[in-house]
Amino acid sequence: MPAETTTPPQVPESAVPAEAVAPLIRGVSVLRELTDAGGTLSLSGLERATGLARSTVDRITATLARMGYVRLDGRDAVATPRLMELGNAYLAALRLPALLSGRADALADELDESVSLAVADRDGIRFIHQATRRRAMSLSFRIGDLLPAERTAPGPLFASEWTDQDWRTWRERRATDPEDRGFPAVPLRQLPLPHGVFEEAAAQAGRNGWALDDQLIEPGLVAVSVPVRDPRTGRIACVANVVSHTSRHTATDLRDTLLPRLRATVAGMERELATAPEPDPGPPPSGSAAWIGASKNELGREFIESLARGLTVLTAFGEGRAALTLTDVARATGLARATARRALITYEHLGLVRQQPESRTFALTPRVLSLGFPPLSRTTLPRIAAPHLADLSARVGESTALAILVPSGSGSGPGSGSDSGPEIQYTARAVSPRIMGVDIRVGTRLPAAATSLGRVLLPDAPDHALLDEDWEDGLRTIAVPLHDRTGRVVAAVNVALHAAGRTAAECVEELLPELRRTATRIEEELHAAAHFTRIPLL
Repeated sequence: MPAETTTPPQVPESAVPAEAVAPLIRGVSVLRELTDAGGTLSLSGLERATGLARSTVDRITATLARMGYVRLDGRDAVATPRLMELGNAYLAALRLPALLSGRADALADELDESVSLAVADRDGIRFIHQATRRRAMSLSFRIGDLLPAERTAPGPLFASEWTDQDWRTWRERRATDPEDRGFPAVPLRQLPLPHGVFEEAAAQAGRNGWALDDQLIEPGLVAVSVPVRDPRTGRIACVANVVSHTSRHTATDLRDTLLPRLRATVAGMERELATAPEPDPGPPPSGSAAWIGASKNELGREFIESLARGLTVLTAFGEGRAALTLTDVARATGLARATARRALITYEHLGLVRQQPESRTFALTPRVLSLGFPPLSRTTLPRIAAPHLADLSARVGESTALAILVPSGSGSGPGSGSDSGPEIQYTARAVSPRIMGVDIRVGTRLPAAATSLGRVLLPDAPDHALLDEDWEDGLRTIAVPLHDRTGRVVAAVNVALHAAGRTAAECVEELLPELRRTATRIEEELHAAAHFTRIPLL
């Protein structure tokens, strides 16, 4: 069953526990600023945003780069999809996306409207699943985005269960941040919130069992929400939310026409929660402690061991591992109990972990999604592949490309046409610095059977294909497939070169290992990104 989502009391930022890990606090600060900047920020920008010394920022980003969580691109730090494994740990432990996303997606298809699932995060809400419609006017919120409770439809429902302390926390936040500057995902508030309005909305939502958002965030945006209750406790586990635009529905129309169908879907979701078997704990991360020690030995002072150890603690959680004792965390990560304990104390202070005193266990909170998830949840396969293609091109000195299989149609290359069978479409590339190189533009479509990329994408294809001047005199290409999380081939990468550069045998001996390494790196990031989000292939 999913872990109960409660709203923990807010800890004053100044009350840093004596045993907290300072480098871990600083590392989390860097990740949050990088997230708020959209996933890319210069090192000097991180220095300004965090208030940390430049040397400290350099060491933190070097450590994050070693862990594969950021890429250092010139003067910029860029969040990579592998960073999503932290948010994936929370979502897997929660189980709600895995159990309920199918019903949310089906409702979105039925209504032709965007449908989301949200959980409470202190006095705000965070989205844990999105089924959006592709329109010119479409929803821009991302999985992991934090919204103020009082400006959403789910907010009053969650607030109907708030304690007196929760309401005091909310009022303190409203007094110190009346324009909602602490919520970068929403426009700044233009008018003050009238006294008592949200309190009444929460009370009404509690009585009705549903709530409306009539353009609270911005003009034109309307939504209706219904709570999904945990069958074990009767409390709200998450909220299902249908979002539309006033050009399609008014708020009243949402209530009158879509609310009944939303309620029916929620009833099905609650049955799903009631009948779901307990999950088998998946394998925890292995070898983390040894890898961290080896990295420290190799990089020395530039690698912050305590930061790497602390981030590893978050990945100890997952499906079937929603609530862990200190011993469980130490065993899963290979860390000493004292090290794991200090990391958990730090995360509890930062609001990323909550302790359940009655069971002496720890659980992740929705705030873990603030570590890179929102900007990365909107990535695409070409964006994931692009830096890896560039690295491969630089290593081998040849042009590289990514392509997918598409239905036959009007191609843009020689030999393409409506009767030529399946085609490939180039979706990303990196061009060789050679004077004579392969120049095929992104978007170009070619007959699949005539290219190495196409041959590994066709049914019953080999694990790699080599074309030796088959398509064009002087052109030699070699390709390997890319697989999704299920093992299905979804794309292919290749290296293309002039035949005078390397023999066919040299392509297999020299280029194929590099090509396979690149494919593996792309697949690793694709699998991390696609665990709880849909990654477009184009």
